[in-house]
Amino acid sequence: MNSVEHPAAGAVDPKDVAAVEAQLGRAPRGLRAVAHRCPCGQPDVVETAPRIATERNPDGEPFPTLYYLTCPKAASAIGTLEGGGLMAEMTERLRTDPGLAAAYRAAHEDYLRRRDAIEVLAGFPSAGGMPDRVKCLHVLVAHALAAGPGVNPLGDEALALLPEWWRTGSCVRLEAADGPAPAGHGDEHGHGHEYAPEDGDEEGRER
Repeated sequence: MNSVEHPAAGAVDPKDVAAVEAQLGRAPRGLRAVAHRCPCGQPDVVETAPRIATERNPDGEPFPTLYYLTCPKAASAIGTLEGGGLMAEMTERLRTDPGLAAAYRAAHEDYLRRRDAIEVLAGFPSAGGMPDRVKCLHVLVAHALAAGPGVNPLGDEALALLPEWWRTGSCVRLEAADGPAPAGHGDEHGHGHEYAPEDGDEEGRER
């Protein structure tokens, strides 16, 4: 049973829904709320339902990734960090730094608490590799943006390493007649060409 009320998908502004669709290159599924906005004003992280209806399972497939990064410019920059070996470096630090490991575990617990407030996914981990390793920086940065500074230490670190991706303009163009038009969006996961989730990866399942 949910312990708090959360906005339903219908509560999301249609302009935000259209912007996210332009960012992803497809209609978003399980969209509950805009969890964070880019300085350009567009959504860059959305809150998704823990269970999403699919053709295979109309009752809903588990989708553990509560906070989903949608901005392709941010995602591309994060992909560059991943390609540079940052995830392996962070995972090694978790093994050798007890303070960091404790803070990262607290981030994991925060993620579960927020997701469980909507629906408990028994037996599913949080996301991004938490609490023992770093598997997806996109997930950690999305959590850091949605929850604010000081909640996810490695998400905060990755965020601090990113360039100001919004300085070159919005990733979508708002057009009065036709709605948002993509301004160079990434792949169907909205994570840029560097991010290619493996089949079956819970973080990468489409909404």
